[in-house]
Amino acid sequence: VLILPGFGNISHICVTLTNNDSLLGYYGLILAMAAIVCLGSVVWAHHMFMVGLDVETAVFFSSVTMVIGIPT
Repeated sequence: VLILPGFGNISHICVTLTNNDSLLGYYGLILAMAAIVCLGSVVWAHHMFMVGLDVETAVFFSSVTMVIGIPT
């Protein structure tokens, strides 16, 4: 969470130095969001597997995660 503002600053610096209107464009942002979703899902699945939760508890936590994550 603490590194995210650094990425924003780097993006603004790159846009300023290259004199472009946007850094990534529409498709770049879509691909970036897809990469974040994939990486987050892999990390979440790893944590559920390593903790050794049973299926019902994992389903509960996955449902709560989606309820919190989708509006965010």
